[in-house]
Amino acid sequence: MEVKGATLLYTLAGLMITFAGFSALLFVVRQAAGARLSLLDRYLAKTVMTYIFVLAAAALLPALFALYDIQEKWIWRGSGVLFAVPMLSLQVTYPRRRRKVVGEGPPPAIFAVFVVFGSAVTLAMLGYVLVGLQYSAAAYITALTIDFFTVIFGFVTALDVIMHQPVEVSERPDLVEDQADEGLGPADVRRRRRPDRDRAQEMT
Repeated sequence: MEVKGATLLYTLAGLMITFAGFSALLFVVRQAAGARLSLLDRYLAKTVMTYIFVLAAAALLPALFALYDIQEKWIWRGSGVLFAVPMLSLQVTYPRRRRKVVGEGPPPAIFAVFVVFGSAVTLAMLGYVLVGLQYSAAAYITALTIDFFTVIFGFVTALDVIMHQPVEVSERPDLVEDQADEGLGPADVRRRRRPDRDRAQEMT
């Protein structure tokens, strides 16, 4: 038995995994360019992966329950509870968790969309499917889709904040090794290498 909206759920799951890979790739490219990852960078990457894991699992739950020939109304009720409980926990506690790690709360736009609006949508979906109204499948998939786009909005907004931060460039590996081996600071290494450069310029 195939549940209503199965094709849309599979499509959403694929989009979610693709987005998770794309967001991780951005941080890899940023680090490869020489930028040192900040606490906000690490926290944002961890948050996106956690949310996408919950959303992707929720997209696959109805099809999984359908394999056991469970009645459709109980499929959506069970999926709604298993999706809403962890999702609401993540959404409601996001400001506190961010403040604990980064030292400041989310920007107003992220708080309004990512936390308040996302939590309201998830809670409304849970109430709808528990009552067992006619369009439980539509309510579930709608909430899943909206929560996914709130994650995208939060990621893009946070990424804009990160891009406006001063970039901390990592030191060159050979310089770090010299310092570690000989106990020299950056200024000492520069002073030691300056005569070599001067001699090279005289020879040319």
